Amino acid sequence: MARCFITRELPGPALDRLRVAHEVEVWPERVPPPRAELERGAAAAEGLLSLLTDSVDAELIAAAPRLLAISNYAVGTDNVDVDAATARGIPVGNTPDVLTDSTADLAVALMLAGARRLAEGERSVRAGEWRTWEPARMLGRDLNRATVGIVGAGRIGRTVARRLEGFECRVMLAGRGDRAALEVLLSESDFVTIHCPLTPETRGLIGAAELGAMKRTAWLVNTARGPIVDHVALERALREGRIAGAAVDVTDPEPLPADHPLLTAANLLVVPHIGSATHRTREAMAEIAVDNLLAALAGERMPHCVNPEVYE
Repeated sequence: MARCFITRELPGPALDRLRVAHEVEVWPERVPPPRAELERGAAAAEGLLSLLTDSVDAELIAAAPRLLAISNYAVGTDNVDVDAATARGIPVGNTPDVLTDSTADLAVALMLAGARRLAEGERSVRAGEWRTWEPARMLGRDLNRATVGIVGAGRIGRTVARRLEGFECRVMLAGRGDRAALEVLLSESDFVTIHCPLTPETRGLIGAAELGAMKRTAWLVNTARGPIVDHVALERALREGRIAGAAVDVTDPEPLPADHPLLTAANLLVVPHIGSATHRTREAMAEIAVDNLLAALAGERMPHCVNPEVYE
């Protein structure tokens, strides 16, 4: 029986399966474990089940001599030093595929909510400002027959494209390394939605120049990772009216402090990283994360391993 440290309680029954086979400690708070607690838990564990809010860096891995497996409750592993884990022969697992549909749904929802000013309208009603129907009040933008630029041509990006067929949109795709396609996409799109992973190449991919290349009537949507967008440049672009607005599920830093300048910008809709937040998706992610950990601790190959070279 191995010892496992889980950095947060997970939805659904998946952790019960882990408890049957191994000794399990779950960090009990809603917020991530402080660094000292993360180090303590990892140091005593053979299995670590982390969230994207946990920094599983080289220092943490080096201080966990018993660690045999890392299972990350996310598609991305940018919070894990995969190279350091690989050097130790530690497999790193992720939870791919299951959140594609829910994230694609949210991306389309953010396009609609931002362009149709839903948050602004809801606040207006609650504040008692809606007194009569007016022909020119709360005018927004149509998603129907709009040009939508999708940055990132992977599973989620292509699923968003299929959703947009029902809106009769013109869809433009740009892979994360296709700079020429990105430049055309930015200049022609009514909505730009980001669906690429966070890598050294995509960090700051959308900065001042890219925002300046967008239409003044265009909306930026981000459900990928916050650091892909330069938030200083985004705040300036919104304040100066260089783009019509932004609707984001991810930020940098995350969460944004209440006094962050971006939150004072006009035409900004921010939601708290809920791209995968459906009962079905989050429970499926938990099942996969536990499957990864159970397999590795049994000496078997992880079903979803991002560094399969550890098995070679």
